[in-house]
Amino acid sequence: MSSGDGTAGGLPGRSPVGSGPYPLHGSAAEPATDVIGYRGPTACAAAGITYRQLDYWARTGLVEPSVRPAYGSGTQRLYSFRDVVVLKIVKRFLDTGVALQNIRAAVQHLRGRGLRDLERMTLMSDGATVYECSSPDEVVDLLQGGQGIFGIAVGVVWRDVETALSQLHGERVDTGETLVGQNPTDELARRRRDRAV
Repeated sequence: MSSGDGTAGGLPGRSPVGSGPYPLHGSAAEPATDVIGYRGPTACAAAGITYRQLDYWARTGLVEPSVRPAYGSGTQRLYSFRDVVVLKIVKRFLDTGVALQNIRAAVQHLRGRGLRDLERMTLMSDGATVYECSSPDEVVDLLQGGQGIFGIAVGVVWRDVETALSQLHGERVDTGETLVGQNPTDELARRRRDRAV
């Protein structure tokens, strides 16, 4: 990633998002298992953003809906659970003053990571560069170098979004059925139980 002033970001011995020395565990994206999508207003409510922000981020490619994009008049975008987590992370970065170009690089990095990786990940920033830390030792190392100003524990954001969405409406991707207070992990657990029987 680059810093906001156009110079290369990062520090010796530490890695900006998307590069070594912290290994990328399972960097290939996991197969899509989303059977529930969330319309724009629901995604906004869960992520704490305005519809104008959501629309702008989708149109500029910052965070696009992975379940169903808008196909013009009359179609609704559908966001996956993971998309909503990323929306909330973007909002937190913007609130702390991270440059948009660095947020874009972080979003690209998050898209390529497996779901298990995201739950364990902490994103740290010094305002100019975003770093990935996947263990407490890496967080301490970054802080001791005097670089980390703030951090986002992705697992905490994940749980916040999960709690918010459990109170809101989702939509089954296959049938279009509206689900009230449906949590994506509940749906996946139910599907696994059904297959086991």
